[in-house]
Amino acid sequence: MMRRVFVQLLLLCTLIAARGACAAGMDSLDTFLRTVGSARAEFSQVVTAPARDGQAAKTKTSSGSFEFSRPGKFRFVYRKPFDQTIVADGQTLWLFDAELNQVTARKQAQALGSTPAALIASAPDLRALQAEFSLQSAPDQDGLEWVVATPKSRDGQLQSVRVGFRTSNSGAVNLAVLEILDGFGQRSVLTFSRFEANPTLPADTFVFKPPAGADLIRQ
Repeated sequence: MMRRVFVQLLLLCTLIAARGACAAGMDSLDTFLRTVGSARAEFSQVVTAPARDGQAAKTKTSSGSFEFSRPGKFRFVYRKPFDQTIVADGQTLWLFDAELNQVTARKQAQALGSTPAALIASAPDLRALQAEFSLQSAPDQDGLEWVVATPKSRDGQLQSVRVGFRTSNSGAVNLAVLEILDGFGQRSVLTFSRFEANPTLPADTFVFKPPAGADLIRQ
């Protein structure tokens, strides 16, 4: 009898601990949105295409730097294996492919609604983010607190995003990982390093001017 009571208590404690771990993800997201108005970091990205026709899944690796200023401004600079720059200046989303010497410009409001960028750079607070995404905590894993975000709009190609946060001993919350799954089964994992919260960013960080001679495509 005592053994059964002990087992029941152990199971109850396990469930309570698991529930607390799951809640940590949403708490970390809320803290991140409230306390991190800007940031910069290095990143590495691994894109895995699903296996097809009996062939093994293919992966591609890239790396670069990232800055953002909330709400709605960010810069991704890919350095390896190809030079690409993505800039959101608050009005326009710019994509520059150095190899093609081509610039694509889109209205930012139409391009960023339910995207991973909205999760980390566009939404000013949790309520605004919940207008675009269904949010749910996931169990802590690899020392990170996780949130799963599913777009409410089914018009885009994004299926879901998992966001991993790392909380320091001082209580600061840093972005650590983005895991993006698109509607075609392709998975992109961005791992951030050297994350710096609320730095003083140069005024021209989010200014983009198409290089001379580049083809400009407006969509």
